[in-house]
Amino acid sequence: MKIITAQEHQSLASPAVITLANDVDPRSLDLNGVTRIDLQFPKFTDGRAYSQAFLLRRRLGFAGELRATGDVLIDQLVQMERTGFDVAVLREGVDASAAQRQFDRFAGFYQGSAVGTPPHFAEAL
Repeated sequence: MKIITAQEHQSLASPAVITLANDVDPRSLDLNGVTRIDLQFPKFTDGRAYSQAFLLRRRLGFAGELRATGDVLIDQLVQMERTGFDVAVLREGVDASAAQRQFDRFAGFYQGSAVGTPPHFAEAL
């Protein structure tokens, strides 16, 4: 997962980029030609964007970039990656250099994710 700061994030006015509010059903979107979808976390306690990311990856087969924006904290990054996000824009004031330590804490998972669907025990077969 790529981690960027709020200063690096640019919402370009492009038809290939969609900014999706967290109360919108992704199944209602026309994804033809879309290369990036920015999903919103208005508060770190509001996890609806996780469900949107999972729907976009697993059910709708979206292969473009999913970017987490808004109130994004370091302790959310592992779950974001597992639900299908490619890029996370950290909240203003959060140290991006500490993000890699969060991924180092969790070297593997037993269950599958939105991207790597087979469970750990099935990968050895």
